[in-house]
Amino acid sequence: MLEKHSAPAVLPILPPIAMHSAVSLMVFGLLLSLQLHILPCHAATDTVSPGQELAGGDKLVSSNGRFALGFFQAESRSSDDTPKWYLGIWFNTVPKFTPVWVANGENPVANLPSCKLLVYRDGNLLIQAKESTVWSSKANTTTKSTIATLLNNGNLVLRSASNASNIFWQSFDHPTDTILQGAKIGWNNATGLIRRLVSKRNDIDQAPGLYSFELFGHNGATSIISSFNSSKPYWSSGDWAGRYFSNIPETVGQTWLSLNFTSNEQEKYIDYAIEDPTVLSRGIMDVSGQLKVLLWFEGSRDWQTIFTAPKSQCDVYAFCGPFTVCNDVTFPSCTCMKGFSIGSLQDWELDDRTGGCARNTPLYCDGNSSAAGMADKFYPMPSVQVPADAQNVGTATSADECALVCLRSCSCTAYSYGEGGCSVWHDKLLNVRQQGNSVLHLRLAAKEVQSSKSHRRGVIIGAAIGASTATLGLIFLLMIWMRKGKRYGDDIQGGMGIIAFRYVDLQCATKKFSEKLGAGSFGSVFKGSLSDSTTVAVKRLDGARQGEKQFRAEVSSIGIIQHVNLVKLIGFCCEGDVRLLVYEHMPNGSLDAHLFQSNGTVLDWTLRYQIALGVARGLAYLHVSCRDCIIHCDIKPENILLDGSFIPKVADFGMAKFLGRDFSHVVTTMRGTVGYLAPEWISGTAITSKVDVYSYGMVLLEIISGSRNSSKQSSSDGVYEAYFPVRVARSLLDGDIASLVDANLLGEANLEEVERVCKLACWCIQDDEFDRPTMSEVVQYLEGMFEVETPPMPRLLQTIAGGPNLKIT
Repeated sequence: MLEKHSAPAVLPILPPIAMHSAVSLMVFGLLLSLQLHILPCHAATDTVSPGQELAGGDKLVSSNGRFALGFFQAESRSSDDTPKWYLGIWFNTVPKFTPVWVANGENPVANLPSCKLLVYRDGNLLIQAKESTVWSSKANTTTKSTIATLLNNGNLVLRSASNASNIFWQSFDHPTDTILQGAKIGWNNATGLIRRLVSKRNDIDQAPGLYSFELFGHNGATSIISSFNSSKPYWSSGDWAGRYFSNIPETVGQTWLSLNFTSNEQEKYIDYAIEDPTVLSRGIMDVSGQLKVLLWFEGSRDWQTIFTAPKSQCDVYAFCGPFTVCNDVTFPSCTCMKGFSIGSLQDWELDDRTGGCARNTPLYCDGNSSAAGMADKFYPMPSVQVPADAQNVGTATSADECALVCLRSCSCTAYSYGEGGCSVWHDKLLNVRQQGNSVLHLRLAAKEVQSSKSHRRGVIIGAAIGASTATLGLIFLLMIWMRKGKRYGDDIQGGMGIIAFRYVDLQCATKKFSEKLGAGSFGSVFKGSLSDSTTVAVKRLDGARQGEKQFRAEVSSIGIIQHVNLVKLIGFCCEGDVRLLVYEHMPNGSLDAHLFQSNGTVLDWTLRYQIALGVARGLAYLHVSCRDCIIHCDIKPENILLDGSFIPKVADFGMAKFLGRDFSHVVTTMRGTVGYLAPEWISGTAITSKVDVYSYGMVLLEIISGSRNSSKQSSSDGVYEAYFPVRVARSLLDGDIASLVDANLLGEANLEEVERVCKLACWCIQDDEFDRPTMSEVVQYLEGMFEVETPPMPRLLQTIAGGPNLKIT
């Protein structure tokens, strides 16, 4: 019998996960007092057989309870909206309704009582509403004796009733916007089947949208691409390089999250795998046009994104729609150009901005009679990145000639003149981006340009009149002028020297953010030079949403943190939605460049040991010596910078997590990088400074080997033996420490120190945080004040090794 569930007014139609205890007791007592006869509960089923129907209030539940299939209603924005009911699959054990597959996305049903799913007499699955077919599996069944089963991996299969391996149709072959573990993206050469992800129309409408994600083959090479409207590719994984796709090397060799590519005569496809079967995950082609991989995090009771491609929202083709400007720094990312207004406010509210903005006033040549006798004019938009689809006009040799070329064509909407000559754009303007080096001249009706100039003049005149009528006002304006005239602004911390920079000054110092040093977990970093020739690193916080008061408070807290092994904060900028941090520049870059890249400096063992000790001292300072305990949350080689003398300095600690000494607050948003995350991030337990200890332990192992822990190498003992933490644990057992050391050191390493670091690293990556040392204790061990005892093998490594419960003794 099918499980019955009542349908609420809005999505999803799921029964409550649990009743409040007081209500439960009341109901239980009432039932006892009335001595009602209760029929025994029927267990939920995972199968629809011929002769059965999945009605509007029913659902299938996979045998492991993880997934459910049934009808759900899309949220309505107003009482006038027609109800939209869909048949879909969702996570049954997650309190936040999360559909992973929808059957009738293009054909929702308005009346739930009329909906039903059944196995039709020809063996196919059908959705019917008032005896009309809404959706069909359209499978070429060889038998009419078929059943539909929801499997434990979230796959709905239509198969032979007598032979479970004889599958005629499955939802994994027809994904919507989501891929689950075990599903494939690619194609089948024998059947011609193509599997790809397509975004939803918006956050409510389940119909296919404009963005797709699929496998692509060309001239013998294979890559993954994201495209707009199936015709405009805007992101590529790069070609398959044997072990990973060239543009996403971070996916290679992960022990608990890996991307796999399979190619044979019959099919080519990618899929992903997760080591821990208890972790809930999904990959989604988002409404934003970004591919996202998400994990369910019990701590925040929400999904957390661990991978995004492309990383920048403005790299998505036409995300903001026509006549908009995309800005990676501000939130939201899209704004209308001068003279334009949002076309559909409701779409923007549903995170679909592809409709863009509409012109307020028609152009003169488009029949704007109110502008008779007045030509269209241009509005300059400085410091932008212009669209790529420009038409070059070689005959125009000046900006004035370029403007005239554009004015002669009614379809021309903008021009730009620079080193590359004259470029013009026709019809819709797409993909204009802030933080560029060009000036785009936008074509507007003359009165739109004039109103902009008049507004600016009005502000100046109004200020002048106010000043003439009140001496106090004049003094006030003079003070503002003098304040703005300061080159870098005032200190916010008195004698501590934290400088409040102006955005225009940092734009100049970084040459309009042209020399990118790298990207961290909170944004991109650019090289700059101040007026006194001081070289700095300017971090632009991408998508920062802190209010100004909160941001300044955090900067104030960072300003009092001074330690030789922590990167020094010089200043900041907080203007509008812009959030910038100015740090001292580290000429030798980050540790990863020297450990993992062939063009980096080979660090000898003595230097590596001192780097490990310096990082430990910096983290111990953050955890213990500051007013509040500061948890970094993202320790990795990329966040360990080296000065001119290769002294290590921990970076990116400023925007981490400040906790009181009582640890009364729990970090609920997942932070960090795959490969360095402590187990408690996934389990949802309280986060303490021990997450930094775990990440530090993983970094120690990479300092020893000179390669990523996740790097897979051939091994006679099996593929998982190559996971370096497993090798370290077993080498401690076998006494073969020398084989662990980076080959680039040519055998020149203090093996006693190597053994000490190996033991310490294994203590740091223990599953239980209480088994890990504090960073202060780590410093003492590295300084040789105490001997390091032999650690047990972490349970996670035992699982990866696939062997018995080993203990290193």
